[in-house]
Amino acid sequence: MTIRVLLADDQALIRAGYKMILDSEADLEVVGEAVNGREAVLMARATRADLVLMDIRMPEVDGIEATRRIVADEDLAGVRILVLTTFENDENVLHAVRAGASGFLGKNVGPDELLNAVRVVASGDTLLSAKATRSLVQHVLAQPEPVREASTTLDQLTDREREVVVLVAHGLSNEGIAERLHLSPSTAKTHVNRAMTKLGVRDRAQLVVIVYQNGLIQPGRPLL
Repeated sequence: MTIRVLLADDQALIRAGYKMILDSEADLEVVGEAVNGREAVLMARATRADLVLMDIRMPEVDGIEATRRIVADEDLAGVRILVLTTFENDENVLHAVRAGASGFLGKNVGPDELLNAVRVVASGDTLLSAKATRSLVQHVLAQPEPVREASTTLDQLTDREREVVVLVAHGLSNEGIAERLHLSPSTAKTHVNRAMTKLGVRDRAQLVVIVYQNGLIQPGRPLL
């Protein structure tokens, strides 16, 4: 099955680079290019893209607002948003996740990492780079809202599920978790999904927040 990708970036050279990388793969196809967020929303409808590769800082309508509009559009249900930006360490990470983005990567990623991210997000998973994960946690923990009480729910996690959610909070993908714990990627994904169900969260970003808020790991603590 071919994954249909819409590119949204105001820089033609960057779009050309993404298109060359994506169109070189048999299972990926670039079906359109938008130069701003307004066009991205319109072209998402016109092309029936499966995934939008979205820049944040664009004229007229930025990528965060475009993400919000696409996610809110019932006719675009199922369209996934993967944000690529130069700035992984600012509050835009939090804004993009809240708007409904399913992935967040820096523009300095290599071709293989980009291709993997597109496939992961298109499959229905959430993917955040390690730097974006750290930024998300820092901004959420800095918010004045009260910490979510989930300690009782955390007690429902198995030891393996606790291991897995800690690795998610460190920014590891299902494949990375599988490699570290000597599991198959599908088993790692199952553990992540079960943990999210038990904790009542919709995606990995919310899972990361709960892990930090409830002290399973501390901000800045390295992965051993």
